[in-house]
Amino acid sequence: MTSRLIITNGDAAVDVMKRAGLADHFLPWRDVLYEGPVLAGLDLTSLSTLRARFISDRGWGEPERVLHSFRERDRELERAGNYPRITLWFEHDLYDQLQILQVLDWFCHHRPDPAALSMVCTKNYLGPSSPDEISALMAHEEEVTTDQLELAHHAWSAFTAPDPIPWTSLLDEETSLLPFLRGAVLRLLEEYPHSGRGLSRTALAILRLIEQESLPPGSLFARYMESEEHRFLGDASFWFILNSLAGSVTPLIHTQPEPLTLPASSHQTVVITNEGRECLTGNRNSLDTHPIDQWIGGVHLTPDNRWWWDPDTQTVRKEEA
Repeated sequence: MTSRLIITNGDAAVDVMKRAGLADHFLPWRDVLYEGPVLAGLDLTSLSTLRARFISDRGWGEPERVLHSFRERDRELERAGNYPRITLWFEHDLYDQLQILQVLDWFCHHRPDPAALSMVCTKNYLGPSSPDEISALMAHEEEVTTDQLELAHHAWSAFTAPDPIPWTSLLDEETSLLPFLRGAVLRLLEEYPHSGRGLSRTALAILRLIEQESLPPGSLFARYMESEEHRFLGDASFWFILNSLAGSVTPLIHTQPEPLTLPASSHQTVVITNEGRECLTGNRNSLDTHPIDQWIGGVHLTPDNRWWWDPDTQTVRKEEA
């Protein structure tokens, strides 16, 4: 083993890297940054407190345990300068790319020895890889440059901005120093309500799948994952979206024979409603009957602050009052 700290996307990746003997110490990042508030101008401690509150409010962990996990993570990051080598190892999908932006932005302000910081970023999913496959990926390790740190800082500032224009502008900028950034920018923008339908790409994909065939929740999640070019959404986030589509006066989906439960039952089936079909055809806008209250980075989408994504022009626009 080498005296190295590897910062990566979660516990599954850490497990296989340990078995491969790649480092002495590991730091899993574990935050679904594509959901919930990520506000500009907060230091790491304040932002972690905000993120912990969001995650526990979602029911994804006890508040004290979630906050403790963030505190432990942040303390380890602050000790990173004690290691002679720090390697950031993340995948190409939206989940990982937002994480690496946050970590690189932190290092932009807390730069270790220039030769100490490196990065491995490939299209390989880490958790399912074998120790030999993970070891082979070390051939892609590169030192992180000042230009990459500055680009990450710029992109993180755009992500945490209170409107989506800076993030959208990244599509027209040179971002190849972080080769998977542009794809992540586009995929996040696709989670804004689509013009005319009021639903995200993920919600529309769910409706299209069950328009073709009613499915058990687990099978629906598997089919949805197959529809993504770069899989990023976890099952807990997926169930939350299903509940949102089902839980209104005019639901877009429902489950038979009883309401959706977690863990999902194989006896349940997810069915599209007539209102869901009307959203797919563009004859109904979901936000007319489902008032939005959603955070995407630093943007708080509300009935008074509605932004629309136009997939044809790849632009966002704010609804006029």
